Amino acid sequence: MLPCTLSLQRIRKQWHISTIMHISHKTNTLSSTPAVVIFGCGNVLLGDDGFGPAVITRLLDFNLPASVSTVDVGTGIREYLLDYLMLPELRPAFLIVIDVDVEGDGPPGEVRVCSPVDLPARKIHDFSLHQFPTVNLLRELQEVTGVPVAVLLARPPVPMDGFGLELSPVIAAAVEPACQQICRLIAPFVAPEAVLS
Repeated sequence: MLPCTLSLQRIRKQWHISTIMHISHKTNTLSSTPAVVIFGCGNVLLGDDGFGPAVITRLLDFNLPASVSTVDVGTGIREYLLDYLMLPELRPAFLIVIDVDVEGDGPPGEVRVCSPVDLPARKIHDFSLHQFPTVNLLRELQEVTGVPVAVLLARPPVPMDGFGLELSPVIAAAVEPACQQICRLIAPFVAPEAVLS
């Protein structure tokens, strides 16, 4: 056996001892696994696709309890979802994913909440949450692990087909309602005395 080869049991033991968690990409301990995780998806270089990260930035101004983790995942949500599927000790009690709704038919700026089963699993090549296999991973996470997943979406006013560093006025105005909706969604998972705004 090569010196660098480790058994799965030894890797898991070392994982428990380690204080570095891949899922948060920062120093953390497994004993501090959050009750709620909020992922903001999107590419901030593509205008309204930056809605998810913008919501995460705004939530930093809220007095969220320590049991709530907010993460700007950019376009890399898959590695986080795979961590949750493979490592039960990292799973939160509730997961919220924020993105733009490029395939919906609601009015521009509308913020809606849906389940992963409501999202189309199309094999398209873009930076969106809605591409395969992310939707399948969200569905599997919810169905196999029992972790409830809410997807919060905002409808952009025009198709996103070019670079831009700013959100459109319609999507920028949707950030605050999205934050308020998130506070309502997480309320059952946090201490009643927690101040959320």
